Amino acid sequence: MELRTTFNIEPSEHKISYNDAVIFIGSCFVTYIGQRLGSAHVPVMINPFGTVFNPVSVCNSINRIITGKSYDMAEINNYNGLWLSFDHCTDFSSESAEQTLTSINSRLKEASAFISEAHFLFVTFGTARIYRLNETGRIVSNCHKLPASYFKRELLTVDEIVRIWNLLLERLKSSFPDLKVVFTISPVRHWKDGAHGNQVSKSVLFLAVEELLKHPSKPSYFPAYELLMDDLRDYRFYDDDMLHPSQKAVDYIWEEFSKCYFDSNTREIMQEVNRISKAMSHRIKNIAPNEIKKFAEASLARIVSVSKKVPSIDFQKERNYFLGLINQLT
Repeated sequence: MELRTTFNIEPSEHKISYNDAVIFIGSCFVTYIGQRLGSAHVPVMINPFGTVFNPVSVCNSINRIITGKSYDMAEINNYNGLWLSFDHCTDFSSESAEQTLTSINSRLKEASAFISEAHFLFVTFGTARIYRLNETGRIVSNCHKLPASYFKRELLTVDEIVRIWNLLLERLKSSFPDLKVVFTISPVRHWKDGAHGNQVSKSVLFLAVEELLKHPSKPSYFPAYELLMDDLRDYRFYDDDMLHPSQKAVDYIWEEFSKCYFDSNTREIMQEVNRISKAMSHRIKNIAPNEIKKFAEASLARIVSVSKKVPSIDFQKERNYFLGLINQLT
């Protein structure tokens, strides 16, 4: 008897390898997958402007990264003594306008350089609802806890999303012809919209993505939302807030992502890299010195082995750690 609904995900024609830079932009769900890749030492960049939830803000962020045009004083605002940008998360805010702009433009420069070398762009939409600043009519990425009266809340239409994203897909194809764009819908529920409101918002996103998948640049789709909602489909796969996926759910989605985007060779290398990373958190208290030395030497040998296969992986931190263990014994 089958007690759950499952589905097969067709493996991607285009595989991610250690030679491929990957950029993730969108809702907090991209962080879950992006961090897994980063911890495996795949070159990644995750949300260079901070978490972005709606399709317009994601689009605006990518367009700004493509142009690389620096932010200036006219594009930041002061509220309660803090200089902030409505395009960025609060991590960029500070009491100094100069510091805020320096942080923003430094990250922008990094992102512009990174996307020019990237092979994959993963885009995750979280909600179709946006906040529009009353004073300028501008759609913001972050409200920075300003009073609600400063903003007008709206629901994007499918046509609005498709129109701006068709233009962006054309721009990406022209600027970076080898870049593969992958859409996902975040399974994180926006419960402040209510049960019905959340479903309406997600439905708009699904319909928009369905249209965008017809674009000549051939973007693709990864079913992260469906894996949680239709495959796992149980509250035990949610975090304590009942809105975000649990660690076990993220592990499951990551495994399906790995099957889809990594070949067997890359997965084997990732396993070796993860073994090295886990070794750094291994408790060595109350272990005999000779055993510590053997452990460190074995880990260094593993680093050498993986480095021969993928010379581009930077193991400097790991190498220094294990050499430090040996040096402490002398």
